Amino acid sequence: MMNQIRGKSDDGITQNDEGLKRRDLMLSGSSLLAASALFGTGFATPAQAQQPAPPPTTLAHVVTLDAKPTPISIDPAKTVVIVVDMQNDFGSKGGMFDRAGIDISGIQKAISPTARVLAFARRAGIRIVDLKMGYRPDLSDLGAPDAPNRVRHLELFGVGKTIKTPHGKDERVLIRDTWGTDIVEELKPQSDDIVMYKHRFSGFYQTELDAVLKQASIKHLIVTGCTTSVCVESTIRDAYFRDYQCVLLTDCTSEPIGNDAPTSNHDASVLVMQILFGWVSTSEQFLKAISS
Repeated sequence: MMNQIRGKSDDGITQNDEGLKRRDLMLSGSSLLAASALFGTGFATPAQAQQPAPPPTTLAHVVTLDAKPTPISIDPAKTVVIVVDMQNDFGSKGGMFDRAGIDISGIQKAISPTARVLAFARRAGIRIVDLKMGYRPDLSDLGAPDAPNRVRHLELFGVGKTIKTPHGKDERVLIRDTWGTDIVEELKPQSDDIVMYKHRFSGFYQTELDAVLKQASIKHLIVTGCTTSVCVESTIRDAYFRDYQCVLLTDCTSEPIGNDAPTSNHDASVLVMQILFGWVSTSEQFLKAISS
């Protein structure tokens, strides 16, 4: 069974001693055990995740990935590939973006190199984490009535609206466990991947992503997905704040905003990632490094 890390309502949970609000954390106890099975770290609870992580049980050779601004050395045993929001609502005909008139050709173009990266990563023993944007059926995690996240998603994309999918089924836009929030077929997660829902642009916001990665002694994040200047950049920025080393594979991501401008949002995000928040490379360079 796929280790799908899906959120459940935590309305009965109050603030912890540090005053951090726990209401919308995405992982249940059973999901943490699923993460433990994947990473082999004995991960059981968020509290335990705050303790120092044990050393890796296996050692792997360090490889050098050609990147900008400089080459970066990565240890496959401390690396995951993050796939951000490569789901039908964003990258498939009939999905939310396509229905809104947004050009999804760039996202579709990123599928093939991403598939190659995932195939090589799995052969090298590098683990995969799939992030998916999706809301609860009651939209309780969309935000307060005046929250920009709620207002923009309802106005621009009709989140929660019932539509007919390309398969002829009636389903709701960007709602969990529907066709729209399924990963595109070409990148379909495998049984040992972790699939985690998020309800904001960053994969770290009110999810257990950080706890899962730290408990597994993960240091390097190879980041792919869509869209470059929104969910991908938001996730990388949050990873940077948590001291992960992020490598953005530029041909495995896309941004429709400004794609017809002389300098697009994609280009701007790549530049700021390269200068401040991490490294940028390509699928070809990743495959070359792993193959070595």
